[in-house]
Amino acid sequence: MNHEIHENKGKGLVPRLRFPEFRGAGEWTTHKLAEIAEFHKGKGISKADIKPNGKQPCIRYGELYTIYGELIKDVISRTDLPPDNLFLSNVGDVIIPSSGETKIDIATAACVAHENIALGSDLNVVRSNQNGVFLSYYLNGALKLEIAKVAQGDTVVHLYKSNLEKLGLAVPLPEEQQKIADCLSSLDALIAAQADKIDALKTHKKGLMQQLFPHEGETVPRLRFPEFRDAGEWEEQILGELVEIASGQVDPTDPMYCDKPHVGGENIESHTGRLQRMRTAKELGLISGKYSFDGRDILYSKIRPALNKVATPDFEGICSADIYPIRPSSQQLCRQYLAYLLLSDGFLKYATKNSGRSKIPKVNRESLLAYVLVIPVREEQQCIADCLTSLDALIDAHTEKLGALNAHKKGLMQQLFPCLEAACE
Repeated sequence: MNHEIHENKGKGLVPRLRFPEFRGAGEWTTHKLAEIAEFHKGKGISKADIKPNGKQPCIRYGELYTIYGELIKDVISRTDLPPDNLFLSNVGDVIIPSSGETKIDIATAACVAHENIALGSDLNVVRSNQNGVFLSYYLNGALKLEIAKVAQGDTVVHLYKSNLEKLGLAVPLPEEQQKIADCLSSLDALIAAQADKIDALKTHKKGLMQQLFPHEGETVPRLRFPEFRDAGEWEEQILGELVEIASGQVDPTDPMYCDKPHVGGENIESHTGRLQRMRTAKELGLISGKYSFDGRDILYSKIRPALNKVATPDFEGICSADIYPIRPSSQQLCRQYLAYLLLSDGFLKYATKNSGRSKIPKVNRESLLAYVLVIPVREEQQCIADCLTSLDALIDAHTEKLGALNAHKKGLMQQLFPCLEAACE
């Protein structure tokens, strides 16, 4: 991506950042959306109408929230509804949901890159002679809050043609629209490629873990480091003989604990164990009993074990009573290896199978300690843990890069479009 952008220090309805060739092109022209576009409504296409092998590509409104970004090139859904019962797209149509759960969520736009794509009901279709990709980024960026302001309803939010028609905006010449669209599209391509790298690394890690731990009924893994290939079978053990689980709870209002970070199940990311958005007990106003932990413990969330939430903190804190702080009690067991064992498919299947049959499944202390595992010598455990830890570090680095790219896009979108106060009056 090579788009040189200069900061604009002049006044008027122009963006703060502008490409050099347009710095002398004057101000953007202001309009109501109804002055530059016509509005249509999608038609039909229920969830039951989606057919994996259908001939007609289609888009349903819910997919704007979960699948698509500002530009829709590859359409994933298909239907066999007859064309006469459908509303078909033109190239460059911009679609916006007409119903949703929140006002900010409903302010979501996407440009359809192809013609004859069936557009489902609950979709507003904005059809204009402007650059659809430019308009989509504009609506998702500088105009997102303006759209949210005109949406109606609380429990179910609606966005009508009459709301969109009055929306104020400013547009530049077609050439500048195309330049902005190309810049942001190329950045989105980088973001998508980075996300694909992360997905590939996670898939690799999942496959590696399946090979590095023995399958049920086996005593050696299918993939072993060269120095341990002649080390013999792994030893069968009962988890309760190798670990201890915290039992005594502490008062989170006690000065000794109130300023320490608190970890609840919601703070542990599924399958990765990353800790996120933690606050202190005092900040959360916690009063019920908690467990204390430190850098020797592993935090295992016993509620809904299928969520696979296991963390290895490197600090002191307190955790929810729905989390077990577990630590090795024997030199036979390496802490980091134990953490990966608890994240493995084999243990996940055991925990899910042995969780309670209540409305909220959970693994009790007795079932956890009764788990039968096979383990290698400590040196092989450490090699496995080091291998997976280095892979996690690589995933973290790529995830951080993805976050930086998304932050760059957000900042760029704020500056590539002008302040709209004058346009929205």
